[in-house]
Amino acid sequence: MKKFVSFFSAALFSLAGFWGCEKDFNNVVDFEKTLYQVDSVYSFDSKKYILGDSTITLQVKFISDEGIKSVFADIYSSADIKLNSNSVVLLDNGDISNGDVMQGDKIYSSRFPLSKYYPNGNYRVEYFVLDKDDIIKKISIHYFEYYNNQINIPPAISNLIIPNSIARADTFIFNITASDPNGLMDVLFVYFQLYRPDGTVVEENPGDTIFSMHDDGNSEMFGDEKAGDGIYSFKNSFSSTAQTGTWRFGFQAIDRQGDTSSTITHNIIVE
Repeated sequence: MKKFVSFFSAALFSLAGFWGCEKDFNNVVDFEKTLYQVDSVYSFDSKKYILGDSTITLQVKFISDEGIKSVFADIYSSADIKLNSNSVVLLDNGDISNGDVMQGDKIYSSRFPLSKYYPNGNYRVEYFVLDKDDIIKKISIHYFEYYNNQINIPPAISNLIIPNSIARADTFIFNITASDPNGLMDVLFVYFQLYRPDGTVVEENPGDTIFSMHDDGNSEMFGDEKAGDGIYSFKNSFSSTAQTGTWRFGFQAIDRQGDTSSTITHNIIVE
């Protein structure tokens, strides 16, 4: 049976948080009165990946859908990554393939598949309306837990590209490729530790010896060429007063379950 959670008032559009058996609303998305009126959003607490049944149903029920051009949604993983490349359009067309049962009943529906390679954790669906004046309003947010039902396997790193020697004050870029059998989104971060020729470890901040590498496409700051391709990069230079001799890098990746890859070490001679 489908479960809809009613709004306190058709004129108020609320964030809906759903945990266990308790259903409530937290925070208001939009106070402004509109021609359309939201009645409820289809709610589910959790979703577990099962082969052949990996889709979630997205539905918004309106008291009035006057002035609506379109209804759509965006889905975000526990890594806060938007899973849909284009907004997921909800339709009131009676087409069961997109989850809609009856045309014209003011229930707008769609379906979205979840992959076994998506990470476990708290997901959210953000719902929007585009009205007749081309104004977009966020009408609700729904949270749910996702379980990919997979055995966790540690990540791996490979293909380190880094110079063997560098002059002090020269800027250089190095990168390494990370992979994970549970999907690239399961990689929490890739990092390195750096040791001086005298054996002391470099601290980014007091007590912090971890330097995070980046797969965000920020070429100017970190030297990364393309976001999300699994190639993690870092831009660095040794100061003019840095110790000369052999510096040691140790690279590792960690996934969202806390499992780590093997360590790749590399020595670089600073001249």
